[in-house]
Amino acid sequence: MEAGLGVGLVLLMVERPDDSAKPTWEDIIGMARRGEELGADTVWVPDEILWRDSEWPGPRGWWDCLTMTGAIAASTSTVKVGTWVMSALQHNPGMVVRAAESLDEISGGRFVLGLGAGHGGGAEDFGYPGNKTVSRYLEALEIIVPLLRGESDVTFDGQFHHVQKAEVRPRGPRPGRIPLMLGGHADRTMTAAARHADTWSGYARSSSGSLPEAFVEMTSQLDRICEGIGRDPATIGRSVGVFVEPGNGKLAEATGFGVAISGSIDQITETIAGFSEVGVTRVEVTPWPATLDVVEQLAPVFATFAAAGRKR
Repeated sequence: MEAGLGVGLVLLMVERPDDSAKPTWEDIIGMARRGEELGADTVWVPDEILWRDSEWPGPRGWWDCLTMTGAIAASTSTVKVGTWVMSALQHNPGMVVRAAESLDEISGGRFVLGLGAGHGGGAEDFGYPGNKTVSRYLEALEIIVPLLRGESDVTFDGQFHHVQKAEVRPRGPRPGRIPLMLGGHADRTMTAAARHADTWSGYARSSSGSLPEAFVEMTSQLDRICEGIGRDPATIGRSVGVFVEPGNGKLAEATGFGVAISGSIDQITETIAGFSEVGVTRVEVTPWPATLDVVEQLAPVFATFAAAGRKR
C-alpha cells in the first residue's frame, strides 16, 4: 500500500439529479462523522449555486458552502475540514480570508482553504459577472495571499478588486499558516497554484473520467510549470477529485459525471493506490450515489489508506 497517499471525502450538497431530493443536514453530518471515524484525510464542502444539465429533469441547487463548512467544523473534532473549492467569483477577496480565519477558529486549527476561479453555474442568476473569470481570480489572489499569510495594511488597486490598507482581525489559531489549496486545469490557474499554494487541486471532468490515467497530463503540466518558475515540483501537493461507485453500476456516468472508479472494494482500493504512480498525493473521493450507505460500503477503502497514513 502506498504510504504517501491521503484519501479525503467530498460531501455533495446538491439536490439529487433524478428526483431533486435534497441532502438533509442529518445526511451530511452523518457522512462527515463517519468519514472522520474511518480516518478520511479531509472532509470537503463544494461551493456551487445552481446546476443545469440538459440530461436532468430540471435545475438542481446546492446548500451554501461556508454555512455548511462551519457547521461541519463545529460538529467534528479531529478530521480536517475544507472548502472544495471556494469560488473567488462569488466572494470578496478580503471576506475569503475573514471566513478562513473564522473557520479555522471554529475547527480548532483544522481548516483547509480550497479556492478556485469559480464558474457561471448559477452565479450569473444572482448578479455575479460571468466574464473574465480567471483574470478576476488572479487579481483576487493578490489580496488573498498576503492577507492569509498574515500581512496587514494590504493595498491593491486592480481592474476588478481594490483594497486600501486592509487588515484581517481577529486571527484564528494558526495566523499566517492556514493551508492553501488552489484549483485549476489551465496554464494560468495552475501557474497561480505553483506560485502560491501548498497544494494544487484538480477534478475529474466528464470527458476524461475518474481513473488515474485521466490525470497524467495534468500532473506533468504542473511539473513543467513549477520547473519554469523555479519551484521544486516535489514541494507542492497534488489533490484530485474523483467519483467512486461501488459495484458494477454506471449511475455516475449516466448522470454525466464520466467514468467512475468502480468494482469490488479490493479493485477500488487498488485503483486509488495507482494515483501515486501518476504524481498525485491525495485523492478526494465523491461517493456515488452520495449517501451514507455508499460511504459505509467504502469504509474498508478509507480505513486502508488511513492505516497506511499512520505509518508515515
